[in-house]
Amino acid sequence: MYHDRSAASLAAGMVAAGLLISGSCLAAGGVAAAARADASMATAAAPEAPRAAGTPATFDLGQLMKLLGQRKQGEVTYEQEDYFAILDQPVPSSGVLIYRAPDRLEKRALRPKAASLIVVGDELTVQRGQRTYRMQLSAYPQVAPLVEAMRDTLAGNEEGLERVFKVKLTGSLQNWKLGLVPLDKEVARKVSAVEMAGKRDEIRSVEILQVGGDRSVMTLGPPPAGAAGTDPAPAPP
Repeated sequence: MYHDRSAASLAAGMVAAGLLISGSCLAAGGVAAAARADASMATAAAPEAPRAAGTPATFDLGQLMKLLGQRKQGEVTYEQEDYFAILDQPVPSSGVLIYRAPDRLEKRALRPKAASLIVVGDELTVQRGQRTYRMQLSAYPQVAPLVEAMRDTLAGNEEGLERVFKVKLTGSLQNWKLGLVPLDKEVARKVSAVEMAGKRDEIRSVEILQVGGDRSVMTLGPPPAGAAGTDPAPAPP
């Protein structure tokens, strides 16, 4: 039996995996991507009156999604702390996040115990020690919309993300915050909000707030040793 707490944990993990990877996949090509973003903002602002010195350029969700959607694969390390209402101290874990276009998401925990969550198409595979569980993602309506939203994010599909979340972006390209509140009632029963912070194309933290007070905080690290890393940056136009 795949219990509600496991489903909520998977939802949190896949949200973090999808969003962290979408940002980290751009790290190697950050300079080029940032230059394109700056050029895009300059073009969009061209018809307006010149801004006063020091006034920040407009930064919107469409521009952020464009940055997050340019990479098609990536592999990065993560550090995570899970806070549970019944425990006095957070539970730490760490591992690797992997994305492969068009629809493979993987969260591979290495510490304190080896485990993995893998979604390919509609198939969900959970590996814990010597045990492997396989099930259909569509059988878990509290999780499936989150995973689909992450696929939309990785593809740069702004409309897909907004179908599942109420989205609020604040800040600037250099220091932005993204708040996601689930619109789906089944999802909202488990996850109350997802809060992220980042700079340009780098997501630096993801916090998943679960109903009942539990929460998960994940921070991004470098690609694992020996990993292929990110796919090459697109050539500038």
